[in-house]
Amino acid sequence: MERRRRFATRTLPLALIAVVAFVVGAAVGTPGSPQKDAANAFARAWASKNFAAMYAELNDASRAAVSLAEFTAAYREAEQVATMEALRPGSAHDPGSSEGRTVVTVPLGVITVAFGRLEDELELPFAEGGVAWDPSLVFPGLNAGEKLANEIELAPRAAILASDGTPLAEGPADEREHPLGSAAIDVTGEVGMPSEEAMAKLVRHGFSAETPVGISGLEQAFNARLAGKPGGKLLAVGESGSPRVLAESEPEAGAPVKTTIDAALQETAVAALAGRAGGIAVLDAKNGDVRALAGQAFSAPQPPGSTFKIVTTTAALQKGLVSLDDEFEIVDGVNVGGRFISNANGEFCGGTFREAFAESCNADFAPLGPQIGNNALVGTAERFGFNSAPTLYSPRIVREVGPAESTIPEQIGEEIDLGVSAIGQGEVLATPLEMASVAQTIGNGGVREPTSIVNNKKLRPDAKPVRVMSKKIADELTELMVGVVTGGTGTAGAISQAQVAGKTGTAELGPKPGQENKENPEQIKDAWFSAFVPAGGAKLAIGVLLIEAEAAGGEVAAPAAAEVLSAGLG
Repeated sequence: MERRRRFATRTLPLALIAVVAFVVGAAVGTPGSPQKDAANAFARAWASKNFAAMYAELNDASRAAVSLAEFTAAYREAEQVATMEALRPGSAHDPGSSEGRTVVTVPLGVITVAFGRLEDELELPFAEGGVAWDPSLVFPGLNAGEKLANEIELAPRAAILASDGTPLAEGPADEREHPLGSAAIDVTGEVGMPSEEAMAKLVRHGFSAETPVGISGLEQAFNARLAGKPGGKLLAVGESGSPRVLAESEPEAGAPVKTTIDAALQETAVAALAGRAGGIAVLDAKNGDVRALAGQAFSAPQPPGSTFKIVTTTAALQKGLVSLDDEFEIVDGVNVGGRFISNANGEFCGGTFREAFAESCNADFAPLGPQIGNNALVGTAERFGFNSAPTLYSPRIVREVGPAESTIPEQIGEEIDLGVSAIGQGEVLATPLEMASVAQTIGNGGVREPTSIVNNKKLRPDAKPVRVMSKKIADELTELMVGVVTGGTGTAGAISQAQVAGKTGTAELGPKPGQENKENPEQIKDAWFSAFVPAGGAKLAIGVLLIEAEAAGGEVAAPAAAEVLSAGLG
């Protein structure tokens, strides 16, 4: 009994101390105080950019002085000036007193692009049941009456290089140079003033609205890498105009982008395009890497015309609908789904399937569309890369840039629509890059490789090779495509160094202006040629498009391809 009394006597002072501490703590606002809770809520909302939730913690007088829109704009402007990427709040301290008012201090870590990480404290004043807000609270470290400002120092912009290290673009952003002249710009793109949509993002990354940035091509795709990281000073500017430095950092130079481009072949491709609307894409036939891009090589998809018959033939051979020796009637056209589809220029053609392919006979290919069927035709096209973004660089960059896709409707429609699609008209659309990839697939034994334009491992696409067809069918298509160049519509695509395997295409886009009401109006035409070389052991693949061309694909696109392929083989 005595022992229990002694124990109780010893513990009583401790209990009294605890009670007293609790009462005193509650009185001054220890954990659980409304001010501390409000400060934590304000900081957490700031970290998640929930400006409405921050605004809700203000007292009535502050909300009367500043609207939610003005409040939000003030914080967004501070984010841009500070190039703020993230805010990491700590736990609010217990309420205290400063200059006669209650304040709660919140530790904040601010991660910026241009000025590194800042560690500071924000003193939130409280009055009349909420935060007594003023504009200096938009950033930690500001005193009353101060505004946030910066002095940005840009890093040197890095170069874009050809595969052998030849500079394609170099020099500062406002004085970018192209040692190969205009021939390189189709690959590198240009530096200029950003769009309004892109401006806000760039400003947050430390680039002023007047700073030239990549606006097309590789300059745009890899702008962040090439531009490096800005540095400079983050300033608090008082009412007198005198600044004090909140943070300072040195700019970090950009990193070069090494491409897969062959500098000499790039010049040849641009020369072969000769300023005409359209594009030329050249690929390494073995690994798919881009060797040259001229003009609209992977933009502005157009109907591929008869070059798409490579895809149609692949699907027909896979389904066993045709063989190379099948005989077809010699006619000038065919009725498909109630509509007459004529051969080019109303010519008569037919004979063996080899001859039909060499002469690009619509009368033999249009009926194959309904026979192949929607799913098989679309599925074959998709294995060739249709309905997918081109694999030029890593998926993240592809998502940011959004290069144009070559497309085919997933549900083509009626029998006539399938017939028209089978000859590369209707709603089928392709780029020169896609049709170069189609040729690369045939030349590579039926395996389609990613079409990377960059050598840097981390920047390259992560796509895997796709087996589109068997080696046997690829060999049969090679034989058919050789026939186009040796005795069909593509003889102008032949070169002296090796045997070219190709396919011509001429897509009709509608009557020329003023011809709309004529019985047989002249058509606006796109000219195409898709090919690889040599036919045995392919090294290069090419896709050529001439928009609103003066003649058919075999007459104008094939010679342009021959010029490039001849130079590529040396």
